[in-house]
Amino acid sequence: PSPSSSSPSSPSPPAAAPGSAELVCAQGRNLKAVLCQRCGSRVLLPGAATFALRELLLPAMKKKAVAAAAASSGDVVREHWLVRDMFSFENVGFTRDVGNVKFLVCADCEAGPIGWHCLDDKDSFYVALERVAHE
Repeated sequence: PSPSSSSPSSPSPPAAAPGSAELVCAQGRNLKAVLCQRCGSRVLLPGAATFALRELLLPAMKKKAVAAAAASSGDVVREHWLVRDMFSFENVGFTRDVGNVKFLVCADCEAGPIGWHCLDDKDSFYVALERVAHE
């Protein structure tokens, strides 16, 4: 079938929501590199993360200095790349602790937050699909 067709019989990855199917391989990993929307810096290489559904409140996109202060206003995001090892990232920065959470930002231009890391779970880093670009 052509890429634009959306027939119900076409196989889609497990747990992938509509719109994310072209980004997720059959094993549930990212097919494309994950990039910063603002500067294009590479955040993750293809295959470095797993697609995950989880509702998280992320502060509105801002520069790092004000990201922590703006934690009260934001968006609920559901689709994420789940990274199990912080050394899988090509390029990511972390905000100061906000309660038991650190927010992920682009290490080059400090745009963010692009994701979320709970200090209670050392092996879970969530990158919101809608906050990054893919190539």
